[in-house]
Amino acid sequence: MLSKWEELRLIARCVTGDDRDAFGQLVEEYNDGLRRFLLNLTLGDASLTDDLAQETFIKAYLSLRSYRGIARFRTWLYRIAYNEFYMHLRRRHETDGFESGYDNVADSVSPHAAGDARMDVERCLKALSEAERTAVLLFYMDDRPIKEIADIMQMPQGTVKSHLSRAKAKMAKLF
Repeated sequence: MLSKWEELRLIARCVTGDDRDAFGQLVEEYNDGLRRFLLNLTLGDASLTDDLAQETFIKAYLSLRSYRGIARFRTWLYRIAYNEFYMHLRRRHETDGFESGYDNVADSVSPHAAGDARMDVERCLKALSEAERTAVLLFYMDDRPIKEIADIMQMPQGTVKSHLSRAKAKMAKLF
């Protein structure tokens, strides 16, 4: 994992000298985690994940001059990915949940291909609101601190904690 100073050095090289190799190093560092985050948000839709990840990195590169360095680059990048995901939902007129467009994602996973536990987790994630799902994925799957999740989701830390608490209660009922 890159230190904050290494990130800032690479970003400075990108901004001042249009160094695409430096940006490539940032992409290599954060690509896997970002794709995992998006894959979980899209409930396993790999092609949508690829599209969203590509759009995220393109927007990050084009907006790199606006990065202020207050938060870690990873937090800023995840915020862009989070926005891209919601832009996709808005374009599909699905801002109230996954009910209409994503019902077939979890149902299409055969019990033989994925274990029963994976299907249970997918079913639980599907039952959560987008905000609850995002908070759960960032906190439990990506092991992010509450403060960073609050920065990514642009909401107070108490609200993030509330989303996590409600999500745990909902998931406990389903299990």
